[in-house]
Amino acid sequence: MEQDDPVRDNLTDLILEAHRAAVAAGTLPDTPLPPWKLELPNNPDHGDYATNLAMVLARAAKMAPRAIAAALLDALDDPNGLLAGTEVAGPGFINFRLQPAAWNQVLGAVEEQADRYGFSRVGEGRSVQVEFVSANPTGPLHVGHGRGAVVGDTLARILAAAGFTVQREYYVNDAGNQMGILGRSVYLRYLEAGGRAVEFPENHYRGEYIREFAAAARQKWGARFEDTPEAAAVEELGLWAGGLILDDIRDDLARFGVRFDRWFSEKQLHDTGEVERILGELEERGVAYREEGALWLRTAGHGDDKNRVLVKGDGLKTYFASDIAYHLDKFARGFDQVVNVWGADHHGYVPRVKAALDTVGIDPERLHVLLVQFVSLLRDGKPVGMSTRSGEFVTLRQVVEEVGRDAARFLFLTRSCDTALDFDLEVAKRQTADNPVFYVQYAHARICSVYRQAAAEGLAVPRADAAALFRLQMDEERELLKLLYHYPETVEGAALFREPHRPVYYLQELAARFHSYYNKCRFLDEDRELSGARLTLAGGVRQVLRNGLTLLGVAAPETM
Repeated sequence: MEQDDPVRDNLTDLILEAHRAAVAAGTLPDTPLPPWKLELPNNPDHGDYATNLAMVLARAAKMAPRAIAAALLDALDDPNGLLAGTEVAGPGFINFRLQPAAWNQVLGAVEEQADRYGFSRVGEGRSVQVEFVSANPTGPLHVGHGRGAVVGDTLARILAAAGFTVQREYYVNDAGNQMGILGRSVYLRYLEAGGRAVEFPENHYRGEYIREFAAAARQKWGARFEDTPEAAAVEELGLWAGGLILDDIRDDLARFGVRFDRWFSEKQLHDTGEVERILGELEERGVAYREEGALWLRTAGHGDDKNRVLVKGDGLKTYFASDIAYHLDKFARGFDQVVNVWGADHHGYVPRVKAALDTVGIDPERLHVLLVQFVSLLRDGKPVGMSTRSGEFVTLRQVVEEVGRDAARFLFLTRSCDTALDFDLEVAKRQTADNPVFYVQYAHARICSVYRQAAAEGLAVPRADAAALFRLQMDEERELLKLLYHYPETVEGAALFREPHRPVYYLQELAARFHSYYNKCRFLDEDRELSGARLTLAGGVRQVLRNGLTLLGVAAPETM
């Protein structure tokens, strides 16, 4: 991590010194130490830290892990009183419990690093491209797109905080059958608006926005397309409507706090001949072959359940063909890793794309796919009716206008993206504890209020190195300090495991613990020394709440 980690570093030093002392005393053999871990136990009842050193050393030392653990603990010297207790557990884990005062050091680190507390260098020197949303420009963004947008945008923020070089990309699906259907949908409504009876196919776009485009086309071009050959009219109207929709998508995402470094056009892949070039290269390399008039890719031996068609017998290219060209272009740009944020309906498509990469010698593990499950929109617990076919759906813009950007972004992340999400519009607007974003933001505003009260009473908040932090002896205070200490690990874990919901879970726990603490103690007490220590602790909580909310693209208000 970028910041110092004095607690872990001090404990690591104690363990290494214990090993050297045990070797010197002859209770352990002098063998090189293999890689070992010092980490947080899954169960907090097992202590503050645990190490597997005894178990990984067993083979080289030719001793039982528990015997090694006992020898290490016998040789352990703790001159500064860091430890409150130790124990050997299970097959040979060593659990450590720290003195409460050990956690006080975190307040100095938070104070010194301020807005950068939680940043790290774990991803330094590695580049990641995050591609997300990538909705067809055939209609407005809906709530499902909103969840994918927040997942991708927040993951990009987290990766950047962890030291990765990040590029955010939107893949514009502006080629293929869906764009043709968009153009024909507008064309038919255009003719209908001119008084012509039309038969509107079931698979065409039926939303009110199509009628609005048709009316706008009438106003812009008059009756021009009534005598234009249908194919030409459909193509021109499709490009025009698609451009307007894409402008709206850009605007909606900007209002939602989502930005992209690049908007990549699928149509451009075809127009420049890149798809044709890639298909020819695949055939030359022997990984693509022709059979029954079609061009196939040999994906069956690379993790897919069968070979896949790239070009159909009628000469039409499949979506898979352009997707391969797009992914090869990504890796040709030099990214170490690529992350795709896709809808859950793409589950079966993942092994196909990974197999395609494998056929050309690109490690498929360099591609990570996050599948975003569906969002059920509720109002006071009751489902809001939506039908994509009829065009009756709630847009992302409508949701953001009703509940606000902060609530929408936060609530979309209250579940892991691979889990279905119920989004209740009324809950999102409430200023009560059952609204997660309000609960977290209120904790920040509450601390700001306490600071204003302290200033009004002439009580200055001491710096961490001058505060009487030894006065922080409540269990609630110790738990808050430990939570602050583990915030950088939360961010780092969210980056390495591609889990942007982790900071949300963390912030909810931190806010809950602070609210409970606030209700149990007095911050502005006649005991000025104790008040100063508590205010310093509250300041650390406020800083981490602000850092976490900023990482999510959510505001940290000072008043509510």
